[in-house]
Amino acid sequence: MTKRVFQVWKGSNKFILGGRLIFGPDARSLPLTLLLIIVPVVLFCVFVARHLRHEFSPYNAGYAILVVAILFTIYVLILLFFTSARDPGIVPRNLHPPEEELRYETTVSADGRQTPSVQIPRTKEVMVNGVSVRVKYCDTCMLYRPPRCSHCSICNNCVERFDHHCPWVGQCIGLRNYRYFFMFVSSSTLLCIYIFSMSAIYIKILMNDQQGTVWRAMKESPWSVVLMIYCFIALWFVGGLTAFHLYLISTNQTTYEKLRYRSSHSRSIVYNRGCPNNFLEVFCSKVKPSRNNFRAFIEEEPPRVVTLPSTTRESGEAEDENGPRRQKVEDDLDIGEDLINLSQRCNAEEANNNQPHHTLDIDHERAGSIRTEARHGSWGRRSGSWDVAAATDVRESRSYATAKEARG
Repeated sequence: MTKRVFQVWKGSNKFILGGRLIFGPDARSLPLTLLLIIVPVVLFCVFVARHLRHEFSPYNAGYAILVVAILFTIYVLILLFFTSARDPGIVPRNLHPPEEELRYETTVSADGRQTPSVQIPRTKEVMVNGVSVRVKYCDTCMLYRPPRCSHCSICNNCVERFDHHCPWVGQCIGLRNYRYFFMFVSSSTLLCIYIFSMSAIYIKILMNDQQGTVWRAMKESPWSVVLMIYCFIALWFVGGLTAFHLYLISTNQTTYEKLRYRSSHSRSIVYNRGCPNNFLEVFCSKVKPSRNNFRAFIEEEPPRVVTLPSTTRESGEAEDENGPRRQKVEDDLDIGEDLINLSQRCNAEEANNNQPHHTLDIDHERAGSIRTEARHGSWGRRSGSWDVAAATDVRESRSYATAKEARG
């Protein structure tokens, strides 16, 4: 049965709904993030916003506080979903290394043997906005990473315009979800400020109604105090993260580039188009479509063989083994048979003429050994050590037989 791309995906991502949604390998942290958002809002609606419904004129204007809290929370959750459940900009892997970048090199060993090998340059230079930028080759994805692309060790993917991997959303932050990530963080900051402010206002109202001190008002509504403390702590994280990414957007940098190339000023200005254009690029440009179709069916690709250039020495040896060497072995087999036949014929003639002093004594074991050595020599490289002696024996035997016939 043909499988889909997401079923054989080599990255560490997790897919649901048949590959329609993609998460990082640490998506288990998402429930915790949801609880950190939903639980404070529920407590705020129950213990604070409910009591503020009739505290503003006109009489029911306080309902807006409750409605705003609910709608704004839904908006934050939608941004969280867009950040964590979509392709962040994964670069598709290659099935084979790029052939146009392959380099064939030959190494010579101590014994003179040449061994061809295939190598790929680790880096190459590309031009970005008129500036030469070095890009690296990724052994895992078998491609040269595009500029501003990096390989995430957690997701095991190369991600375009890689910013960082966020464990709170369980996904890489890259080209296709950075906008939603920043909007999620900044919206969470505004939500914290909103809950903190409304809780403080409720404490102020209790002080005015009861003509008491702040401590008495805090005892009257302890959940307001808890929410204020929680939002104050959360603001240090989400608020600080919002301020940091505002700076990155204004200079058109990523978190990865800022931390890795902090001392390289030339690299930071390659992509900087000015503060207004940098903000327009992040928030007003069209989001590029995904380069991966995770629901597509896999097409079987025939295996490809990379042909290495053969050396002259190896080609000559191969020719010798397949051509002249085989012919040489066959000739030696014929020599062994001729020696046996010649020995039998000469001995028969000597027996008829009663001339024992002319007997040709040829060792049949030696003739048989020639045949055996010939067969054995076809598997080795030094099988030519006996062919001269064998040919000499044949010539001597044949000349002796010719002289004997002439005398007879």
